[in-house]
Amino acid sequence: MRPHEKLDVWRKAIDFVVTVYKVTETFPKEERFGLTAQLRRAVVSVPANIAEGAARTSNKEFAYFLSNAQGSASEVETELLIAHRLNYLTEANYLSLRATQDNLGKMLIGLTRHVRNKMAPA
Repeated sequence: MRPHEKLDVWRKAIDFVVTVYKVTETFPKEERFGLTAQLRRAVVSVPANIAEGAARTSNKEFAYFLSNAQGSASEVETELLIAHRLNYLTEANYLSLRATQDNLGKMLIGLTRHVRNKMAPA
C-alpha cells in the first residue's frame, strides 16, 4: 500500500472527485471546456497533491504539497459557487457538495498541522 492510500483525507478526496465528475456531467455542453474542465482539474488536484506529498521524503515537502492541495480545494469551493450562481447546481446539490468540501478542507488543515508539528524541533 502506498503512503497516501493510508490517509482518510486522500480516500475522501478521491470519492469527492467521482462525485464532482458525475455532477458536472449535467452542466451545459458549452461549459465542457470552461467551468466543467476547470472544476474537474481543480478537484483532481486535491488528492493528486496529497499523494505526491506523501511520497516525498521530507515533512517539509509533504507540507508544501498539502498547501497546494488546500489551494486547489479553495479553487473548487469558488467554482462550485460560480456553478450554483449560474444555476448549474440545485441548492441541495450545492449545499451537499460544499459540506463535503468543507469537511475535506478541515481534514487537510488537520493533516497539515500534524505534519508541520513533526517538523518543529523537539
